[in-house]
Amino acid sequence: MSETLPAYYARLVAEGRLEADPVQESALPEFERIRAELAKPRRGGLFRKAPPPPKGLYLWGGVGRGKSMLMDLFVETLEVPARRVHFHAFMQEVQSGVHMERQRGREDPIAPVARRVSDQVKVFAFDEMQITDIADAMIVGRLFEKLFDAGCVVVTTSNRVPDDLYKDGLNRELFLPFIAVLKENMEVRELKAARDYRQDRLAGRQVYFSPNDAAAREQIEEVWQKLSDGREETLELNVKGRVLTLPRFSSGVARASFYDLCGRMLGPADYLKLADTVRVLILEDVPRLGRQNFNEAKRFVTLVDALYEAGTQLVMSAAAEPDYLYVEGAGAFEFERTASRLMEMRSAEWAEEE
Repeated sequence: MSETLPAYYARLVAEGRLEADPVQESALPEFERIRAELAKPRRGGLFRKAPPPPKGLYLWGGVGRGKSMLMDLFVETLEVPARRVHFHAFMQEVQSGVHMERQRGREDPIAPVARRVSDQVKVFAFDEMQITDIADAMIVGRLFEKLFDAGCVVVTTSNRVPDDLYKDGLNRELFLPFIAVLKENMEVRELKAARDYRQDRLAGRQVYFSPNDAAAREQIEEVWQKLSDGREETLELNVKGRVLTLPRFSSGVARASFYDLCGRMLGPADYLKLADTVRVLILEDVPRLGRQNFNEAKRFVTLVDALYEAGTQLVMSAAAEPDYLYVEGAGAFEFERTASRLMEMRSAEWAEEE
């Protein structure tokens, strides 16, 4: 695509596919700077070095402000090979590669992994950079140094300013050089949009559907399409050496079934990681709970607690209203608190406050 990013954005607004936002428009020149530089011939001559790659971009700001959408538009306008990937998914891939290289006896397992990923593309677009895992924190600095040394350009979105990455993490002093590397190789810009477009799309919408029938499934699908814009990927989260797979994920919104999250041997650490990663969870097909699925019910209670404490928006389809989901058997009394939280989380006031 030879169109500039501001021109592309303006065309989408004119076609009614986007709503003009002055704050979003103010971020376009930084993306366009990178796109225009990458569009120039980069080969050096016999006695001349190739020009250095442009500095990347670290775009941070609140949830639902349009950061991921702007990055997607940027990738669409590029004329060079680029890879757009959620940061957690990329780090999961890197961790697997490092583990494989260690098994091969590599003294420096990060180098061949960085070489493989940098040979494939020269522009990395990472969505939602956040670092909560010590395993990621201990390798991300050297990994990015090698990516930058290979001439790669990195563009990333985040909900946190760089100085708050891995905040209060174990051995954080070993992580601090990575923040310096980011600032040296990337322009840092805040997207200060006042509107949360993701919440706007949920504003006034029903978020709890019961009974779980064809009508509920149709409405859930409509919510998913609204929030995902038709884009989705699989996200794998590393939790203490285990992998938690979210089968459908798009820009902070995850969609999973009750069985995906409560029918498997998952625990509090898994749900805390999930709640820390996603901003909206669409949970489908929650059955009636009782003695016949006691273990699944306990996991469901733990999941709801994690989502509630993290302020994660829950969109859910269930066999019954919260007060009638768990009416008999051990645990029914304790479930009253969960039912109360579900009632609160479906209210417009809770969503706006969170």
